[in-house]
Order: sequence, then structure tokens, then C-alpha cells
Amino acid sequence: MSETIVQLNHVTLKQGNEVVLTDVTLSIAESEFLYLLGKTGSGKSTLLKALYAEVPLTAGEGSVAGFHLHDLKKRNVPYLRRSLGIVFQDFQLLMDRTVLHNMYFVLKATGWKNKTDIHKRAMSVLQLVGMEQKANHLPGMLSGGEQQRVSIARALLNEPKVILADEPTGNLDTETADEIMQLLIALSREEKTAVVMATHNLSIVEKHKGRTARVEDGKLLMED
Repeated sequence: MSETIVQLNHVTLKQGNEVVLTDVTLSIAESEFLYLLGKTGSGKSTLLKALYAEVPLTAGEGSVAGFHLHDLKKRNVPYLRRSLGIVFQDFQLLMDRTVLHNMYFVLKATGWKNKTDIHKRAMSVLQLVGMEQKANHLPGMLSGGEQQRVSIARALLNEPKVILADEPTGNLDTETADEIMQLLIALSREEKTAVVMATHNLSIVEKHKGRTARVEDGKLLMED
């Protein structure tokens, strides 16, 4: 039986004083690939932020990777985030250091101490996404698709139970977006990592099938 990685029960989310989503119920198991569909501003990003504890639950209960969101102490948020991989539309790489040192930075920040272990893990994830040959390049020397591959490698460093991807193909051309989708889908299958991907690109969803949920009018509507 597959382990449940994400569980939300009757959750309400606010941004400031504005209610964004109400009565959200969602369950995601390991290796599942879920698309969050919806227009810009519909609440997709707010829901992802709730999963990594940047937006608190106003009502309801939720758990991600064994952490209870509804009563999560601030001091435990970093431990939750180590169980997650987060991939952004704009990559958010450190532009003043090499691809390899971007990996080192995250590993050291999440408690890795041994230099040999840090190097091995960094090279291992770069190999997984096909970027080991560019380890000593600065991000500015890479194409958009290569930068997103590095971003995905960074998200994999601590063997996450779930990858949260917020419009990861939004800044990429169609061919490169397709490559990134194939990579994310392969990782969900081979690494048993659940993937939750926010997108408004329906052509991607039609080409690469997965579970879908639509965010509209303040609700999360499962489509399968």
C-alpha cells in the first residue's frame, strides 16, 4: 500500500485578511503526479505555500511528510522543508557561484557536515538530471532549461518525499518544457517522489497525463 505523503482535511487559507481557498480536502500518495490547474491568481501558489508552511492553515487540518501543518511550531518548519523539494518558475539559483557550489550551499544549510559526503551527494543529483558535465559552470552560462534542471537537482538533494513545483515550465520554450516534464515524471516514478505541480498550461497536462485538480472560485475541485 502506498504511503500518503500529503493530507489536507477541510482546510481554509488566507493571504492577509483575504480568504483565498476554503474547505480544501486533498490526499496524495508517494509516486503520484498531481497537477494544480487554474488561472493566475486563483490560489495555486497559496496552496503550495501552505504545503511548505509559508502560509498557515486558518482552519482545518493537514500533514505533509509526517509533519502536522495545523500545529507546526516555527522551529520545526526547516525540518519540514528538508523533506520537500521546491522548484520555482524563475529557478532562484545563486548566480555568483557554480552549479556545484549551489548544491554545496543547500547541503551545508540543511545540516550536512562531511565534505566528501557533500560532494558525492551534489554530483549524484546533478547526474540524475543530466547536468554533471556543467557542475563547474556559473548559472548565467546555462540555458533556461539547464538552469531548471539544476533547480530540480537542488530540490532532490535531501531525498524529498514530495516535490512542489510552481509553474516550473513557465519561462521555457515548448521543447525545453517537454524535457523538464519528462524529467519530473521520471523522478516521480523512479525515486518514488510525489510531485505537485501548479500550472495553467493545459497542453502540458494533455500531453503528460496525471491526476488533476482545479483551483477556481476559492475551491479545490478534483477532476479524476
